[in-house]
Amino acid sequence: MRASNIAFRAALALGMVLAGFAVAHADPASVERGRYLATAGDCASCHTALNGAPFAGGRVVGTPFGGIPTPNITFDRATGIGAWTKDEFYLAMHEGVSRDGTLLYPAFPFTSYTRMTRADVDAVYDFLGTVARVSRKNDEPQLSWPYSMRSLMSAWRLLYFDKGEYVPDPSKSAAWNRGAYLVQGPGHCNDCHTARNSLGATVSSPRLAGGLIPVQDWYASDLSMAKGGGLANFRQQDIVDLLKTGRSARGTAFGPMAEVVQMSTQYLSDDDLAAIATYLQSLPPRPAPDQGNDIDASASMARGQKIYADSCADCHGVSGTGVAGVYPPLDANSSVAEPVGVNAIRIVLSGGFAPVTAGNRRPYSMPPFAQKLSDQEVADVTTYIRRSWGNNAPPVQIDDVRKYRSTPTY
Repeated sequence: MRASNIAFRAALALGMVLAGFAVAHADPASVERGRYLATAGDCASCHTALNGAPFAGGRVVGTPFGGIPTPNITFDRATGIGAWTKDEFYLAMHEGVSRDGTLLYPAFPFTSYTRMTRADVDAVYDFLGTVARVSRKNDEPQLSWPYSMRSLMSAWRLLYFDKGEYVPDPSKSAAWNRGAYLVQGPGHCNDCHTARNSLGATVSSPRLAGGLIPVQDWYASDLSMAKGGGLANFRQQDIVDLLKTGRSARGTAFGPMAEVVQMSTQYLSDDDLAAIATYLQSLPPRPAPDQGNDIDASASMARGQKIYADSCADCHGVSGTGVAGVYPPLDANSSVAEPVGVNAIRIVLSGGFAPVTAGNRRPYSMPPFAQKLSDQEVADVTTYIRRSWGNNAPPVQIDDVRKYRSTPTY
């Protein structure tokens, strides 16, 4: 027993030495490729706490089941992943299994990262090996029972985890396949832009059809550019502009998407952004949304029109057309007309803050109206905006405003 234990420790030590040697001698091209992919995956946003060291973890991902702190993924051997081999790192990314066999919670989007190629995952590993190492112990998840029983993940995975690398479609163009790979794999867009069921799994069909982000309470838009889709009025260049600068002729990135643009997509190449737009253009049309026409909103619309004229029209225009490059249009704006109305409510209450990017260094922001408008007035003006001009979305109820007035801003 003693001899086998010594042999095991010797093998483990040798593995750690070899892992460190591999990182120290990583191909610079692989490191740079990994840096780009880690940026595309927005890894730093989740794995960096407020005012914390990059990639050292500690940011809490909120879920309906409790908070899950992100781990330290610097190459500190004691508290990070410095002792991990490339095979172990690939196992976590591809299968959602930690090096000790622990099943990872899907707050870590391994359900998307499984689509990444082995070469790309290895490149991310090589890049992380160049990040400043930080000694920071990982915090334990704060999940309510029975979700704190990690063994339940075995059943969850059987039901909802479809393992496998992305397989290019030979009938599609190189740009389409590149866009599909980025969206489905490192970009993990489906993890926000798709509804989730009661067990936290993304709905398999239709993909990228939009959904309410749990706990954060922002609605991630339907990404289809076809008829009935959330981006039906967008051109390919509008998608590229929005992801590159945070603003476009059709709208501006606010809420969690503003952070994604600031930390991730603004750094992607123009070719990759165009490829993403090419893929999104191929998503199927959506059914006509519920427009709430069975609800009499005439009184709310009349009150809302007056509030809009007094507080909104100077910037966004009487007809909701906005000012190009300055104030986003509200007419046919997918974020304004999303199904539940939460985005419009939260922006009216808390203001709208576009990301600072290289292509938009001094973005205009919208002031909050929480102190100026009552719950009823917010409901009225958002109802007016959502049902005027080219918009025809369901009206907003006062109870919704009360709910989201107390929701933290992310």
